[in-house]
Amino acid sequence: MRQILVDHARRRQATKRGGNRQRVTLSEAADSPASAIVDLLDLDDALAELSTLDERHSVIVQLRFFGGLTVEEIADLLRLSQRTVELDWKMARAWLLWRLEA
Repeated sequence: MRQILVDHARRRQATKRGGNRQRVTLSEAADSPASAIVDLLDLDDALAELSTLDERHSVIVQLRFFGGLTVEEIADLLRLSQRTVELDWKMARAWLLWRLEA
């Protein structure tokens, strides 16, 4: 799913298709602050960097963000405790926030 979304973002940013323009409805623009919009290409780069630092954190982020799995489902899948997944998720989110703001 991650690769599909990244490929889609790359195609949408192609110069022949309008560059960096993004289509949003008025209600979408009003509901989400500009700082909450994450560039998928930046996120992909950040996840690649995170995977070199801590593979498990990267896997948990991908399962939560792209797979839509719950903490309980990830814990079962990776054979970890729910508490470990929760802590890793918090740590990975904090790192990604720091990385994407930089």
